[in-house]
Amino acid sequence: MKIADVVQSADWKTEKHVPVIEAPDSAKAGEKLAIQVSVGKEIAHPNTTEHHIRWIKLYFKPEGGKFAYDLGGYDFSAHGESVEGANKGPAYSEPQATVAVKLNVSGTLIAEAYCNIHGLWESSKEIKIV
Repeated sequence: MKIADVVQSADWKTEKHVPVIEAPDSAKAGEKLAIQVSVGKEIAHPNTTEHHIRWIKLYFKPEGGKFAYDLGGYDFSAHGESVEGANKGPAYSEPQATVAVKLNVSGTLIAEAYCNIHGLWESSKEIKIV
């Protein structure tokens, strides 16, 4: 079995677990870009002690390249837990992060997200560097 066998994907507009990548369709080489990744943009994902997004990872695979490059990992650690019990805590992390990157070639952004109940989900977005 391979990791690809357990990763799920779908359209984020109809499936709440799919990570959303918000980035321009094109940019200039070496230009600083703000890329946002999130889960639950169109359909809110629960953010409870029992059911939550634990992390999102963002990668970049250059066009024609063999390997993907790790752009960042974002952990979401507060889900309402406390000594008073589940969902009674003072803090809830929202599964959303923004990273600034500079790209020199065109390629594909790939995001993976992990739901503590429904497992791994992924999506991708091409970006053209001019």
